[in-house]
Amino acid sequence: MPEYFNEPKTKRGKATLDKIIKAAATVFYEKGFYGGSISDIAREAGVGNGTFYIYFDSKLSAYRYLLVEYGKRIRAKSSKAIAGCSSRKEAERSGIRSFFEFVWEDQGIFNIIWESLYIDKQLFDDFYTTFSNSYVSRLKQAQADGEVRDIDPKVLSYVLMGITNFVALNSLVLKQENNIDFLVDEVMKVLETGIFC
Repeated sequence: MPEYFNEPKTKRGKATLDKIIKAAATVFYEKGFYGGSISDIAREAGVGNGTFYIYFDSKLSAYRYLLVEYGKRIRAKSSKAIAGCSSRKEAERSGIRSFFEFVWEDQGIFNIIWESLYIDKQLFDDFYTTFSNSYVSRLKQAQADGEVRDIDPKVLSYVLMGITNFVALNSLVLKQENNIDFLVDEVMKVLETGIFC
């Protein structure tokens, strides 16, 4: 059992936990971690403060749970998107698209994930290291198959995450431009041909 929350034992308990997490996401997005309180989360969820403490021992525990769940949801969506792909290039395109779609559907993602850098650097590092480790194994296989050039796979994983993160942040969140097809095509141009003439 994860040490940062108490697992509910009933359907009703799971539904209550889900309400608390949804409320925490709203509060952390609107007020930030330091600006929001447990009372704010409980009020948003429609439960008492005591109910919050059934599942979490602190606001940080709720934040950590939310961060871990974000990671799981993003990876699950990406895994589903790339499941039928026959090449690394096709998988990259599908994975980028699925991330862009995720960001468009959940505009608070960057507020919550990146605030972890200022709350607990280890949380931030763990979040991206988990993604990198998963990416590295796929990139190594693609390199062994002759699909990806000989570039350090760990460095390459962060390059790829950096591109998708900042393109999504700028276009989909800050500019509110829902142009996913265009963005995916432009990112793939960079990956397929590079930037230098």
